[in-house]
This record gives sequence, C-alpha cells and structure tokens, in this order.
Amino acid sequence: MFRGHIAVGDAHPTGNNARMHTEFIEYAHEGVTCEGYLAYDATLKGRRPAVVVCHAWAGQDEFARGKANKLAELGYVGFALDMYGKGRRGSNNDENSKLMSPFVHDRALLERRANAAVSEVRKHLMVDAKQIGAIGFCFGGMCALDLARSGAEGLRGVCAFHALLGAPPSRKAKKITAKVIANHGYDDPMATPEHMKTFCDEMTQAGADWQLHAFGHCVHAFTNPVAADKSHGLHYNADADQRSWIIMKNLFEEVFG
Repeated sequence: MFRGHIAVGDAHPTGNNARMHTEFIEYAHEGVTCEGYLAYDATLKGRRPAVVVCHAWAGQDEFARGKANKLAELGYVGFALDMYGKGRRGSNNDENSKLMSPFVHDRALLERRANAAVSEVRKHLMVDAKQIGAIGFCFGGMCALDLARSGAEGLRGVCAFHALLGAPPSRKAKKITAKVIANHGYDDPMATPEHMKTFCDEMTQAGADWQLHAFGHCVHAFTNPVAADKSHGLHYNADADQRSWIIMKNLFEEVFG
C-alpha cells in the first residue's frame, strides 16, 4: 500500500482545513492499480468507523472526494474508492458509459473490485475494521448495494442515492446482514416504481433490515448540484439532497452507535 499526503485544498475544501488529514492511497486489484482518497479529522483520537464512498459513472471525482470529506467532518474515516483504476476518468457520456459497462455486465467483477476497496480501508490505522459503512451515487449506488449483497466483511450499513437498483441476474440470493437504505427519486427513469418494488421484494427475501425513501417529483442525480437535464431525467433537487443526507447520518449513528 502506497500513501501520499496532500493538502485538503487539492481535493475539496472543508470548513476547517487545519483539522482534516487527507491522502491518496494506491491499492491493487487483479492487476489494476487503483487510487482511493481518504479523509479523517486529525484532532479526534483513536480508531473510528469508515464509510466507503462509491462514485458515479465518471469515476472518482471531486464530488466523491467531497462526500468523503463531509463524512470525515462527521467523525468517520471517509474513503472514496476507485472502481476504474488510477487516472481512468470519463469526461463525457460516451466515455463514462465505456468505463462503467464492464462492471454493469460483469457484476462479479464489480463486487470483487468494490470489496477490494473495503479490504484496503479496513487496514488503515485510523479505522475500526469491524465498523464499515458504504454510500454510493448512481452507478456507485449499485456498487454500494452490491457490497451489502456480497456480505462484505465488517459492513454494518449501506445508503444508496438514486442508485441502479437491480440485483445481479445470476447471483444466488443470500442473507443480507448490513442495514440497507435506498434514497430514490420516484420519477427516476433509470429505476422506475416497478424496479423499486422488485428491489424491496429482494431485500425482504434476503432478510435485510431495509428502507426505501422515495422522493416525489424527483428524478435521477438529485444530489448533484450540476445536474440540469430534465429531458433525460437528470436534475438536482435541494430538498431531496438535504433530506437524504440526514437519513444517511441517522443510519450511521444507529449502526455505529
């Protein structure tokens, strides 16, 4: 594991830079070098829970690193994983789709890559390895949910935001022990109310402690302030963004105590 400290301003400013330690961490998975971003409040003592942030389809970006910083401000270790590999990022829809597609079509690969990030963060000196959470946005929401489906070691709770909800088609159902919350736009064209119902049935059959929060008049990408394409079902919603973050905070306060 290779580590390098960076100034927090290089990633995403927080309210109090002097408190925040940030670093990029290289880790390997199946011959691919990945680069995660980790943040924690250096003024707090001792090990603490870690929350893995699963990025959207463009790859690990300022948005994902910003969420890791916000989690650090809540007293956790925030870790923005890297599904695609160091430096592999998309800059438009075509590039994003090409990066995401191998994982959508090979959910076993997705599961292994996401679990590699969990394994990496559990080794960090500031992390309580038995207290892991995960959040994810869009494609990353699917990654977070697949971590719950996989029974990732130490995973206590998962919160997905406007996720792709479908389970891996060929995966055998198994009991889900992590608590699961999906925050979802009711009018999301990428995961319709029918998809929501299928997801709820799946979680019930898996014995999960689950919740689904559907926000009315809300579409995909409602947490992303730059989303503004209603014709394709992508639009920011400030109320849903704020409410879903509070739901996430309540989940982690519950599972981490």
